[in-house]
Amino acid sequence: MMNENKVKETSTSQRILAHVTQDATGVWREHSLEEHLREVSLLARDFAQPFGGTEWAALAGLWHDLGKYREAFQRYIKPPSGYAVDAHLEGAKGRVDHSTAGAIHAIAEFGVHGRILAYLIAGHHAGLPDWYTSETAGAALSIRAHQANLLTETLSQPISPDILRQNKPAGSIPGGREGFALWVRMLFSCLTDADFLDTERFMDENRATERSGLPQLSNLRVLFERHMAKKSGSAAQTSVNRVRAEVLRQCRARASDDPGLFSLTVPTGGGKTLSSMAFALDHAIKHGKRRIIYAIPYTSIIEQTAKIFRDILGDAVIAHHSNLDPDEETVQSRLATENWDAPVIVTTNVQFFESLFAARTSRCRKLHNIVNSVVVLDEAQLLPPEFLQPILNAINLLTKYYGVSFVFSTATQPALNSRSGFGWHFKGLEGVREIMQDRDALYCDLERVTVRLPDDFHQPNTWEDIAQALQQHESVLCIVNSRADCRELHRLMPKGTVHLSALMCGAHRSYVIAEIKQKLKDGEPVRVISTQLVEAGVDIDFPIVYRAMAGLDSIHQAAGRCNREGRFERGTVWVFVPPKPAPAGLLLKAEQAAISMLFDYKGDPLARALLQPYFEKLYAQADLDEQRIGDFLKAGDEFEVQFRSAAAKFNLVDESGYQPIFVPYGEEYAGLLGRLEKDGPKRWLMRKLQRYSVSLPQYQFEKMRDRHDVRELWQGMFALSSDALYHVELGVLLNDDNPDPASLCG
Repeated sequence: MMNENKVKETSTSQRILAHVTQDATGVWREHSLEEHLREVSLLARDFAQPFGGTEWAALAGLWHDLGKYREAFQRYIKPPSGYAVDAHLEGAKGRVDHSTAGAIHAIAEFGVHGRILAYLIAGHHAGLPDWYTSETAGAALSIRAHQANLLTETLSQPISPDILRQNKPAGSIPGGREGFALWVRMLFSCLTDADFLDTERFMDENRATERSGLPQLSNLRVLFERHMAKKSGSAAQTSVNRVRAEVLRQCRARASDDPGLFSLTVPTGGGKTLSSMAFALDHAIKHGKRRIIYAIPYTSIIEQTAKIFRDILGDAVIAHHSNLDPDEETVQSRLATENWDAPVIVTTNVQFFESLFAARTSRCRKLHNIVNSVVVLDEAQLLPPEFLQPILNAINLLTKYYGVSFVFSTATQPALNSRSGFGWHFKGLEGVREIMQDRDALYCDLERVTVRLPDDFHQPNTWEDIAQALQQHESVLCIVNSRADCRELHRLMPKGTVHLSALMCGAHRSYVIAEIKQKLKDGEPVRVISTQLVEAGVDIDFPIVYRAMAGLDSIHQAAGRCNREGRFERGTVWVFVPPKPAPAGLLLKAEQAAISMLFDYKGDPLARALLQPYFEKLYAQADLDEQRIGDFLKAGDEFEVQFRSAAAKFNLVDESGYQPIFVPYGEEYAGLLGRLEKDGPKRWLMRKLQRYSVSLPQYQFEKMRDRHDVRELWQGMFALSSDALYHVELGVLLNDDNPDPASLCG
């Protein structure tokens, strides 16, 4: 390696430079461009080895910064008055384009196959480009490829022949044309991570050292087994705990199966979280997998799951999600989230899948570390139908060509198998193996509730009727379909009833959920009115649950909050028809699919046999590639792909119709907001403030802005203008709210 040469001081006229930096004593250090190219080439080659992309990645590394040989760049990085430390970046006014020359050189050398390298090289700072001009205008690669003067200026400089003259890389595209886009993103990940790490190693050697030292999976299994032995020894011998022990046993027994696709179908409360981790650890160690990635649908439960794993496995567990509190991070964990170079990653579905379809460097950088891993998709039924086809296409490719084993963990397995009908075809997953031996027996063993359906699915109840029914129970949970419904029903309930919705910020919701759990644990009565955010992973346990009519999977999830630990002889779930149907879109389609399944049905609404036809009905109503992601990523005969356009369309959570605002909750908020107003938006600060934000529909936000209920702190960043607009129970107060003034946050 050439690290010792990176700190050598020489005359700026004698060396072609990639980077410069100034140490604490004021001495400038120089990073040779040739050394940087060769180091990045070696790193990228190593990163691509697990999926056979070594030659392509190595050459991308060797050519990615060819444009830095240009006299214009060298004049910029070492002007007479000193050095330009950030010259290696692109995009800002005055900086010199150094990525286009290498892209043009690749096309000149290898013709159409050179476009593969051109995507990587041209995008290594700004992100993967589109080939054609579209929404990205002048950034399109087809336009940049005609800037021949940039290559001419580059080649006029003294460049080692063994850098410029290379053979065309060998190796086929994994998955052919269908797999082209994912393969390019994987190579792009190898290049960008290698470029970042080598640059970091020069700029900040201490930071590079801090990345090392995380334990191996084999060490983590020892910690896991120690915890499970202790847990088993202290657990009460209840029927539920016996079932959980059997689920764990079967997961460990099947972990030696060949890598591929697995389903883990266990009713809610059956111990899926720990059992799926046991499977993942054993499977990874048996088959030489590099890491475990645990993907969760909601940020509201990721902290809970990450804490469970961290309490067992320690700092080897890295959480990566939007609500992460910087105070809970170490330097090592913060660095590991940049490229997922850690043994256990806990993240969200949004982070995982949007990264797989991303174009931005920061999102793509981690992708090569997904290769040869075990991915657990928790609550797999929540994969969004409108993106289901591109998601399943990616899962198929990752499993077949990139050594990834997937575990679909849920009580309500979705219908992900391939199906065809008259004039249509759904390409799903094939060869999924169920881990549990007898799912029907398992469901029977964990049957702890009775579900009561409405007598007439077309006859709605009034909120007054529902409120009166709820008041007959000391402890009861009622789950409704919208924030407005939650507010309306809560208004009709006695004082002390708990409200829970996304009109409360994340910190507020976490506090309230912890209070609910404590009251239930202490045997205190508690009534809760909540939106569906308590479903799928929030481990609360009520004797009685009411659920507004919804999808069959939502009814299952509501039942999972009822008699969860089997402490009562029988829990009851009352399904009722609310005054108005679910909001238009997926929720309404799910409700309609459930009614069609349950109408005149006399059996158990939680019967597992209902789930496959229910999901088939639900998916039949949806466009499974609503944004036409497949069309954007389809490689033409000359590898024309619209990477950036696809990334812009692939948004699992559509925030376009929402505006986040900061809200006054807790003791920390005022200080954080003051820092924002004084210093502006810093990365660490925005991540902390994320815990104190609420997203409002645009029409509600505009009403509040017109009434001066919100104020703009920085461009596009808003906060409530008065503490009186945030309620200690309800969260953000809208114009139709009329709470008790004594209960306002102040």
